Amino acid sequence: MTPAANHNFDPTTLREYDIRGIVGETLKDADANAIGRSFGTIIRRSGGSRVAVGYDGRTSSTGFETALVAGLNAAGIEAVRIGLGPTPMLYYAVYELACDGGIMITGSHNPPAWNGFKMMLKSRPFFGADIHGLGKMAAAGDWETGTATNEAIDIMDRYVDRLLQGFDATQDFTIAWDCGNGVAGPVVERLVRRLPGTHHLLFTDVDGTFPNHHPDPTDEKNLVDLKRAVAEKDCDFGVAFDGDADRLGAVDGQGRVVWGDQLLGILAEPVLKDLPGATIIADVKASQALYDRIAELGGKPLMWKTGHSLIKAKMQETGAPLAGEMSGHIFFKHEWYGFDDGIYAAVRLIRAVAQLGGSLTDLKDAMPPMVNTPELRFQSSEDRKFKVVEEVLARLKAAGATVDETDGARVTTPDGWWLLRASNTQDVLVARVEARSTEALARLQHDLDSALAESGVAPTIVGH
Repeated sequence: MTPAANHNFDPTTLREYDIRGIVGETLKDADANAIGRSFGTIIRRSGGSRVAVGYDGRTSSTGFETALVAGLNAAGIEAVRIGLGPTPMLYYAVYELACDGGIMITGSHNPPAWNGFKMMLKSRPFFGADIHGLGKMAAAGDWETGTATNEAIDIMDRYVDRLLQGFDATQDFTIAWDCGNGVAGPVVERLVRRLPGTHHLLFTDVDGTFPNHHPDPTDEKNLVDLKRAVAEKDCDFGVAFDGDADRLGAVDGQGRVVWGDQLLGILAEPVLKDLPGATIIADVKASQALYDRIAELGGKPLMWKTGHSLIKAKMQETGAPLAGEMSGHIFFKHEWYGFDDGIYAAVRLIRAVAQLGGSLTDLKDAMPPMVNTPELRFQSSEDRKFKVVEEVLARLKAAGATVDETDGARVTTPDGWWLLRASNTQDVLVARVEARSTEALARLQHDLDSALAESGVAPTIVGH
């Protein structure tokens, strides 16, 4: 690849907490090369010299990796290539191999035509102003120049060893694992051979076309195969992962979805037994029942913005040992590193269920009955979605509504609450509604639909 003097990214690719776009349209090899050159320059100017690089199973990922590594090398930065694997394995490699940063090439849960780059600067997330600063650096061609080597290191076995460190559950659960043809597969195959119990694996072969179902466990239609396996194999529960395995989904022994905020409530209990009074962070989409549960367990619940980088930064600021999002990102600092890891969260779920009586089904039964929607998504263009939220907020405040503006608008009424925020990864508005009865839910959904309609957004829900 002929070195460029500078590079301009498609502005739609520079997101709040990653760089992401459509392969061949808004994201090309030249972009990967410029990301490597720019990030490498940032690392070099901060005194660093080594960056870990990993990639997911998308068909475009290996080509992007080649271009990215060339960009890092051109900035005088050594690339430590860990190859195909989960995003959290890349995060782990930064710590384990004492790298100065990391870049993961992944489209996460986006459709197969998408891909992207998640970055980590030493032990902190690289997001927001960092990403936009990288874009300005590339546009100006403000790059260091040098030469460097690259080294391939197979770290997967060490990663599996670390996943199992501290594992103390002896109960023989029967568990179904749906890897969704994402990069969780090879890790899970190695992991379950060393876990007690019986394990039934689905779709562990890595295939970036995702031939069986889309790898997004927040959408219940993607859990059909997992539910079937749990029923047919008489499993105690089942777990599922997104495309790059930084998110966890789960169903109990009856095939009921245990949503991200409900998982966090379960995972918080052993942590708070070990660290009484600790702060537990959840995103604005989480149920009020979760915040109440954390308080009941003696913890300090903290509501924060949605977004894996935003949550990680808040954990570092507050010293929280655990955080989670409705989307299934679970972040353990307790006995771990503070980053989101769906596979590690699954291991901790096994431990928690064993410690809390041995039945995820019973734990689900014990949860307070709340009537709520899953995450709802409404089509809105990249340039319009944030403006819609601003308009809705302005009208709500003018009407004297009780609104939390932590991330978008979370409106609380005697009926419950509803949330509207702009997605940072897709051209959609994200909403959720929760109430204490079906009648109250209907009233709140009507309020949400009216707020959207006033800003010209059709009430048609789009898929994930």
